[in-house]
Amino acid sequence: MKVKDYRKVMMLLILALTGLTVAQAKVQLSNFIGDNMVLQQKEKVKIWGTSTFSGQHLNVNTSWNNKTYQVQINQQGQWEVYLETPVYGGPYQITLDDGDKLTLNNILIGEVWFCSGQSNMEMPLAGWGKINHYQQEINSANFPNIRILQIPKSTSNLPITDSKVETGGWNSVSPQSIAEFSATAYFFAREIYEKTGIPIGLIHSSWGGTIIETWMSRQGLAPFTPYTSMIEKIQRPDAQELFNKEMEVWNTLADKQDKGKPGTEGSWLSRNIDIRAWDNISIPSYYDKNLFPGMDGVIYFRKDIELPKHWIGRNIRLILGTVDDNDITYVNGQFVGETNGYNLNRNYTISGVINDQPSLHIAMRVFDGGGEGGIYSGSEQPRLEGPNGETLSLVGEWKCKVGYDLNQLPPKPNTMEGPNRPTVLYNAMVQPFVDFKIKGVIWYQGESNTETKDSPYNELLPGLIKDWRTKWNNENMPFYYVQLANFKDKIAHPEPSSWAILRDAQLSTLKVPHTGMAVIADIGEAGDIHPKNKQDVGKRLAFIALNKLYGKTIAFSGPSLKNWSIKGHEVQLNFDPMGKKLALKSLDKTNGGFTIAGKDQVFYPAEIKQIGRKIRLSAKEVSAPVAVRYGWADNPDLILYNDAGLPASPFRTDNWNN
Repeated sequence: MKVKDYRKVMMLLILALTGLTVAQAKVQLSNFIGDNMVLQQKEKVKIWGTSTFSGQHLNVNTSWNNKTYQVQINQQGQWEVYLETPVYGGPYQITLDDGDKLTLNNILIGEVWFCSGQSNMEMPLAGWGKINHYQQEINSANFPNIRILQIPKSTSNLPITDSKVETGGWNSVSPQSIAEFSATAYFFAREIYEKTGIPIGLIHSSWGGTIIETWMSRQGLAPFTPYTSMIEKIQRPDAQELFNKEMEVWNTLADKQDKGKPGTEGSWLSRNIDIRAWDNISIPSYYDKNLFPGMDGVIYFRKDIELPKHWIGRNIRLILGTVDDNDITYVNGQFVGETNGYNLNRNYTISGVINDQPSLHIAMRVFDGGGEGGIYSGSEQPRLEGPNGETLSLVGEWKCKVGYDLNQLPPKPNTMEGPNRPTVLYNAMVQPFVDFKIKGVIWYQGESNTETKDSPYNELLPGLIKDWRTKWNNENMPFYYVQLANFKDKIAHPEPSSWAILRDAQLSTLKVPHTGMAVIADIGEAGDIHPKNKQDVGKRLAFIALNKLYGKTIAFSGPSLKNWSIKGHEVQLNFDPMGKKLALKSLDKTNGGFTIAGKDQVFYPAEIKQIGRKIRLSAKEVSAPVAVRYGWADNPDLILYNDAGLPASPFRTDNWNN
């Protein structure tokens, strides 16, 4: 090649490389800042990102006021700018120019809500959710001024500054975009938009089956000393190695304690063992309701059943429904399956090789780590399904025996994987958004904390609210949440209830300013922890916002207890109806209505008399009442409403531990 030609080639190469550098110099934004987004109205809204032109200036122009902001790009290539937003409207554009222009299109100014919690907030219109009338709701979802942003599930041991997004970022609500989005959040936004016309932006960041502690920051959990050492371990570089060593030691101790001796000759999972001295238990049920109160650990269950002759030697199905928490299941001494998770259905195949005799011996080892435990089955009925689809019920009497009690062991080491570790969801799914201006938060969580004995939810929920308000730098940030729905079997007589205790913690959190609670203990489902009526959940949350924030004269709460007094053998309750008047839907006194107790702390269903805004209670078994409870059950029948059709929250006047 001649020198002249060589120089020409080099010049072309340099120009090409220079052009490539310029083409790659586009300003970069956080993943959730982009086209179609909603910015909070009447605020100084921060947007931020990076540029390869460190030390240079970036010009940002907003079309709603044609104002240009000039900001410095620091030596690390980072920049940030605060944009003054007007009253709601749009669509608008934002143009960023660091030498190469980037334009963000179709931006609305309105109200931005952060939507978080566990599976009932996560529950989509379609997909695994399939809410009531889901296809009709999807088909009618045409709201270009409601925008949605879906955050993928992610954990992080340390706080991070950016988050991935799904479906390309912000999207307008349409039949194509809404099907897999949070139903509760959507119906909340739809109600507000239809009543106000204000554009709504929803940032949805939820994870099913998670406890509240994982959604709090290290600083937010600092007052709760039991979590300090756990967080320190999580953030250690060798956290997983340390956990593996601790678990090895703990499992060795647990194996020594386990009287059932799985994996050995004579194991309680073996084909033929003598179970005549074992305890009887009715299935489905929780073993710690009556049989072993307060016990967590390992329980073995056994059931023998005679099979029709034509089933023998054929493949059949064992369907148990849900088991709390984890199970290992054997049939005729052979392993057929195991499942970890209290809300997952157990559905196992029994091969014809295992199913080789007229009698079938079912044996289960069930581990429960906290709260209620056992074969509670949920929406399924325990049964066997034969080769031709016929069924044999397994409902009724089983045998059970304790393998080991966790109280006899040191605390189990905390896992270094998964979402249920303090701070790890806050770090990954909340922290990236705290510099992005929002109007407020809607929160639907708590089911998983009914299973944790040492979790002071009455302190943790106010703690989370304070934590998030601190992080968003807004001490008055609206925080509206959903009280637990009714769930599980109805009971005929008052008894301890972990769900009632958590509802009471949620009720007490209303003392925190600028909060609101949607009561839904009348629209749940006994056999499904994920009730399908999410329309009313979203609406009841929206009623709070419409009344408190958007100037709408609308009832947003059911009746609230103002005061109470004792007059002889009667208790008198005085209510604010939070509407025009009280309304009693029925006088059913057997399933979680009004109950009263004397000094013996034994509650009895009460006779009810309504006099205007007052309710009078009495019970022939209680001559000197000292306490009242209303709706105190996992699955209460709520009877007290106002004229707007909103239910009173379950409550109690005592602080007894029963």
